[in-house]
Formats: sequence, C-alpha cells, structure tokens
Amino acid sequence: MSAANTIQIEETSQADGWARTGHMPRIAIIGAGMSGIASVVKLREAGYTDLTVYEKTDRVGGTWRENTYPGLSCDVPSYWYSFTFAPNPDWSHRFSYGPEIQAYMEKTARDFGVTDIVQFNTPVTDLVYEAPRWRLTTGNGDEEIYDIVISATGVLHHPVMPDIPGLDDFEGDSFHSARWDHSCSLEGKRVGVIGTGSTAAQIVGAIADEVEHLSVFQRTAQWMVPLSQKAYSEPWKRTLRTFPFLHKLLYSFYYVLMTRGIGGAVLGDPKSQQRIQDMCEKNLHDHVKDPELLEKLTPDYKAACKRLVLCSDFYPAITRDTTELVTEGIEHIDASGIVTADGRHHDLDVLVVATGFDPTRFILPTRVVGEGGVDLEKLWDDMPRAHRAMSVPAFPNLWMIEGPTGPIGNLSLITISEWQIGYVIQCLDEMKRQGLEAIAPKQEAFDVYNAAMREAVPNTIWVTGGCNSWYLDKTGLPNLYPWSASRFRKEMKRPDFSEYRCIEEV
Repeated sequence: MSAANTIQIEETSQADGWARTGHMPRIAIIGAGMSGIASVVKLREAGYTDLTVYEKTDRVGGTWRENTYPGLSCDVPSYWYSFTFAPNPDWSHRFSYGPEIQAYMEKTARDFGVTDIVQFNTPVTDLVYEAPRWRLTTGNGDEEIYDIVISATGVLHHPVMPDIPGLDDFEGDSFHSARWDHSCSLEGKRVGVIGTGSTAAQIVGAIADEVEHLSVFQRTAQWMVPLSQKAYSEPWKRTLRTFPFLHKLLYSFYYVLMTRGIGGAVLGDPKSQQRIQDMCEKNLHDHVKDPELLEKLTPDYKAACKRLVLCSDFYPAITRDTTELVTEGIEHIDASGIVTADGRHHDLDVLVVATGFDPTRFILPTRVVGEGGVDLEKLWDDMPRAHRAMSVPAFPNLWMIEGPTGPIGNLSLITISEWQIGYVIQCLDEMKRQGLEAIAPKQEAFDVYNAAMREAVPNTIWVTGGCNSWYLDKTGLPNLYPWSASRFRKEMKRPDFSEYRCIEEV
C-alpha cells in the first residue's frame, strides 16, 4: 500500500464482527431504483451475497416508476443510459421513453435476481448506529441489524408543491407531474401547467394537440436544445445482437460526446459554452417568430446555467393558437382556475403542477443517527454535503450512491452509480483485508474536500451564468461536483484510505 493510502486504525471493544471473523457482512440497500439494482449486481459479482433491498413502493424502477407523465423521455442517449452488465440492443429510440426505461429496469432486476431480495412496500424509517453496526427500522416496525448500509434512494424523489394561496381550493382535477392521474382525460379540456422546466416542456409538447386550451405558467424562461431523436430499425437491432461489442463502442461514444460537450460547457470552457448557447438561440429563433412571444421565451442567463432542457416539442406546442404562455406571476388559485398578478382569471378544468423535486433530501426523511447521537438531517440543515459524494464523518459504514455534491448534471446516472458502487466494494475489500469493522471519512478530509469544491464551483456556469436553479442550496452555491466526469471516474477507481478513519475490533 502506498504512503498516500496508509490507513490509521482505531480500536474498539465490540465483539468480533464480519471482517475479523471472515463471515459474510450483512448489507442493507435502501431503494430499488437504478442505483439499488446496480448495487446488488456489482456486490454479488464481488462476492458479497448477504443482501437485502428495502423499497418503499411495490415495484423496482425508482424515478422511472414514479414518473409516468405524457411525453416522458430521457435526456441521455439510450446506449449510454444502460447498465454495463446489461446492454440492451433493443432500445427503440436514441433517447428512450419512460415506459421503455421502466421495462428495462424491471427486466434487469428479474434477470439478475434482484427482485427476489427486495422487500417491497417497506420504507426504512430509522437508521441508528450501534458501533460498529446499524439498527434498521422499517415502517412496519420490524428491526434488523446490518454491518453495512448503502443508500440508493437517488436525488430527486420528493415532489415539491408550490406555495401558492388557494392551491387546495381548486375543484377540478389537480396533480403533481410525478403523481400523474391517468384516470383524468385531457381531451377537450382547459389545462393549466405550472412550470417550464424539463418535465413541463415534455408534458406541454405531448398534450398540446389533445386539449381544448393550454395555459403554461412560466416563472423563468428555459434554454432548450433540440432533442435529436431517432427511431432504431429492426435490422440495426439485429446487428447489435449479432455483434455485442458495438454496444460498448456506442456506450463509449456517447460518454465522450456528452461529457465533453455539455460537460465542458458547464465547467467553464468558453468555446463549449458558446456552442451550446448558439444551438439554443438558433433553436428558439427557428421556431418562434412572434416578437412578443420570443421575448418572453428568451432567458436572461447563459445556456446550461440551469439543467439544460433537451426538447424538440415545446416550441411547436407553445406557438399553437390553442396554447398561451403566461408570464405574469400567479396571485392565487380558486375553485375554477388561476388568478395572475394582472388580475386576470384563467379558467381551467385540469391543473398540472410541474414544479420538480426537493434536491436536498437524499436518504431523508429516514431518521439517520450516527456516532454520539448526531442526527444527519440536523447536521445537513438543508446544506447536504458528503465526502466524495458518498459518506459523512460520524456515520461509519454508511454509503450513499448519488449522494450530495455528486456529478448529476446532464450525465448518465447509471454510469455514476456503477462507479460509486465500485468504490464502495474496494472499501469493503480493504475492511476485509485489514480486519476492520468500521470506516468513515475523517473530518479533516471531509472539510478539505468540500472546501476545494467551494473554491472550484464559482468557476462553473452554474454560478457565472446568472441564474437561480434547483442546484443551489441554502449556501447559495450549487450542490454539485465542479470538476470533469473523467476526474470523478479517476477518483472512484482507487480510494485513498488515508482520508478515512478506520476502526479495528479487538
């Protein structure tokens, strides 16, 4: 082991545990979305087989199970938005639609035996550290003890409802985009959509020709890049089945394309940013000719400052005679519609709230109590931070896949998840080699790492671009990884154990 990776070992008087005795560690995985599925497959592959997955709902899939709204698609190319261990030659489009991705998640979980170890409809309510293990309590009141806990809850899974007076007074059909009511027909209805982010843009494009009238309530204009959608032919799919190595080439191609293109733009490369800016402006001017509407749809910040919206249907939909873009602020909602700040009443039959998710929650609202009774929610205080986006001092043997300060921009989170679980496995292997029973980042290493991020993030477009996005937390800075995806990948390949406080049982 190199000097940089030298570990410092502490001792505890607890009874011998898994790493000392050589027995299989009990590992709990919270969440059965893409990160949970990847965790199970990769852990088993590495020889860790005593696994239990806790899922709060009745199916795997995570965000693709939660979101079922019309027009739902992924903004990452299909061949990259795939598990490396489950390449899919049968993707129907370059950018897959939600139902197809959900089907892929369910098939992968079945094929790799993940579904068999999931406890469905079993939310985890409490995690309490009892050195060197965790006591896990479920919503059913059951308790279990685990050596290792992996949070695979994802980032965006707590819908945010806007604080608008009278929202509950509306007497028509009303729902959040992540809780779409498929029993509600939109045909011939007057529909209002609050929001113009990625979700709203997809919804507007999908329903504009179905409704009688569509009112889109915009607080902030969005830059949009055309989605270069393409349907794949059956001969092409057969070719991929015959030559599986092509899928690996395509995976690598789209990885490079996305990380260098959008990645360069957000990290401060002026040429990349200008290319994105030019694409967005051309897209807007090609589709919107009315001067007044053009002005309303033109953002006052740089492209990629907010999460870039990849969508080709929104502009054609918003320019329809039956669609209206409303930029006056919402004053209140009443039984029959929305009243805006200019005093106008917008009559509605259906109200769709597309206002996104709370990006500060992660494993919360599970109550997580670490060493010395430290409460994770109080520690974060709406400013979640983690060491290398995965762990927190005072919370040994707790790992978060897609945790705070991770690279969650326009990238494949499946790829990020696989890198991270690979890092966790290396830490487990080190625990086994050294007879360690607990491992957590040192406070000093955590502080140095996050200070470096705070120093680097002002150079990114998320700060210099002049916008207010959901990336920003209570500190006013984006809760994101401010360096390249290739750097993050390199960091994940080999943990520096000198950054960790390691505990050995005696």
